[in-house]
Amino acid sequence: MLRAENLSKTYHRHAVAVKVLTGLDLEVRTGEFLSIVGASGSGKSTLLHLLGTLDAPDSGAVYLDDKRIDNLPARGRDALRNHTFGYIFQFYHLLPELNTLDNVLMPAYIQHSAWGWWSARKEWRKRAHELLDRVGLSHRLKHRPRELSGGEMQRAAVARALLTRPRVLLADEPTGNLDAETGGEIVKLLRGLNRDEGVTIVMVTHNLEIVTATDRVVRMAAGRLTDDTHSFRHAPPRPHLVAV
Repeated sequence: MLRAENLSKTYHRHAVAVKVLTGLDLEVRTGEFLSIVGASGSGKSTLLHLLGTLDAPDSGAVYLDDKRIDNLPARGRDALRNHTFGYIFQFYHLLPELNTLDNVLMPAYIQHSAWGWWSARKEWRKRAHELLDRVGLSHRLKHRPRELSGGEMQRAAVARALLTRPRVLLADEPTGNLDAETGGEIVKLLRGLNRDEGVTIVMVTHNLEIVTATDRVVRMAAGRLTDDTHSFRHAPPRPHLVAV
């Protein structure tokens, strides 16, 4: 479904060139929950940004359903980010002046003109209510981010990411700001959404405690995937990964 071929990416900081990805290949299967693990600086987040067209590779290509997407014009990439991909980040990026319901509805506000929103608002609000109920926030609709816990803010971010029914959910350290118990609840929630709604999930994390809830784990080191890959569909409940 989603494929990266020979991706390379270098960032320049003043006179220093930092190679982040060096000829990376990856395939993501339809409907799977994939974890990407690795040490800080191994290129995990950069890879996720390239897969979701938030950034462009220096070389290589990204394909969705065998169609190249990294070189699309800006309008085409905008359409993908608004319809095909959903994003969850370590920092929740909720707008402080909006309540929970309006934060979840933000992708719909962006997608429509004023007239388009007015004509479709009932359907979108119904979808938002359903998602907020699913993530356990139906009692927090009118609360602003400052009135929510970290776990509640991340749940709101999950609901927002799913509002437009994306095919692929890209999660960058979604439990990084949460305690172990709350982080486990978020991953359990993602697992349920993956199974019930059929959304494909690619999750970047450094926390090996949460990856057993996913279907497959690949490890990154020095800008590439290593051979240390595990599937948990029929495997023991804990991963046997060697720290780098």
